[in-house]
Amino acid sequence: MPKINNYTSALKHPIFKIISQAAENLRLESYVIGGFVRDYLLERGEPKDIDIVAIGSGIELAEEVSKLLPHNPKVQIFKTYGTAMLRAFDLEIEFVGARKESYTEDSRNPVVENGSLEDDQKRRDFSINALALNLGSTNFGELVDPFNGIEHLDKKLIKTPLDPDITYSDDPLRMLRAIRFASQLHFKIEPKSLKAIFKNKDRIQIISKERIVDELNKILLSEKPSVGFALLHKTGLLELILPQLTALEGIEEIEGQKHKDNFWHTLEVVDNIAKNTDDLWLRWAALLHDIGKAPTKKFHKKIGWTFHGHEFVGSKMVYKLFKQLKMPLNEKMKLVQKLVLMSSRPIVISDKNVTDSAVRRLVFDAGDDIENLMTLCEADITTKNPKRFKKYHNNFKKVREKIKEVEEKDHIRNFQPPVSGEEIMEFFNLKPSREIGIIKEAIKEAILEGEIPNEYESAKAYMIKKGKKLGLKANVE
Repeated sequence: MPKINNYTSALKHPIFKIISQAAENLRLESYVIGGFVRDYLLERGEPKDIDIVAIGSGIELAEEVSKLLPHNPKVQIFKTYGTAMLRAFDLEIEFVGARKESYTEDSRNPVVENGSLEDDQKRRDFSINALALNLGSTNFGELVDPFNGIEHLDKKLIKTPLDPDITYSDDPLRMLRAIRFASQLHFKIEPKSLKAIFKNKDRIQIISKERIVDELNKILLSEKPSVGFALLHKTGLLELILPQLTALEGIEEIEGQKHKDNFWHTLEVVDNIAKNTDDLWLRWAALLHDIGKAPTKKFHKKIGWTFHGHEFVGSKMVYKLFKQLKMPLNEKMKLVQKLVLMSSRPIVISDKNVTDSAVRRLVFDAGDDIENLMTLCEADITTKNPKRFKKYHNNFKKVREKIKEVEEKDHIRNFQPPVSGEEIMEFFNLKPSREIGIIKEAIKEAILEGEIPNEYESAKAYMIKKGKKLGLKANVE
């Protein structure tokens, strides 16, 4: 990391000179602050969001910048917060006037008044997010770092500018942000700060579910999500946010028989799946795939610990959990439900000689989600025994080969029985009735069992045969 105090190289983009000129026109001081500066110093690629702080009116500065830009982009003004935003050069630029903040106990929305740059930096969540670069013409690129943010970047440390107890109590969302940054950046949270999160954990209840989920999603999308979830657990936040997950923790022993700790196993599964997919909802499926094990856990003297039906119970819990967290109850939730419900199916098949009919049923039930399901099941292999690890992966390889073979031969994925209900009605001169459903189901079962191929003529012949068994007569005119 560079050890100089001037970072004009960070401000090569033409937008910064334009903002500098606009601020000079208005006789204001202006600074770029926060994530842009932090990510430049960490060499994390080109950011798309830029935060500008003005010593004066951020709204006026945004309007002046718009005048100097080609096509004068529209300025969105948020009067309640005293902020403004515009888009230019594929960037989203937010402007705010420097301010002081004070909080009440029942809200994370502060009382705001005008302040100095240092007042504004004090109100920032972490020292690494309080770094500012001067955009003034005489001090262009000069770093302003009153809370040793550069040192904390070097030490990979998350630390608050002020007393962490006050910082987290004022805005409890910052507790989740601390953990999220630790997870995303592979940083440590300062011990005093970690204790303050534990002390203030109950304050999380004043934060909206939407804000909480936004941070959880970012933790889930980090390179190794278990880092963030282990910190959420350690600080007591996870039990308040996702008690269904912490209920999985612990190993019980009865008569010398133990079961594995399903909480820590789950975090391993999430890390495993994170190596193979960036899909947020697949990662949610990994996080929730075993939540049904806590309510279904039983001990039987003859067979030991069981979790019968945990997939079914878990899939029902997914809906309640999404609703509780105000997450989308749409096709994304249904995908997570489906993957949780089917999470043991490929494992059961892989433990036996893989039969065509078992694979047909798996492909039929999974449909277009078969690849996602296999990815989840392979991530579920967390054994530390190298021989067993290799054996399980080889078994899944066989299942994948069989899926490909059956798909090419039988075209089972998302198939509809080749004979429609209307054709059955017409052939046997039926009105809508139970018999139609019986015949359609029988054709589907015959195809899945491999009794007949998935083609029209064979299905029609089977329809006639089944109709005769039901005492139906063909409609001959």
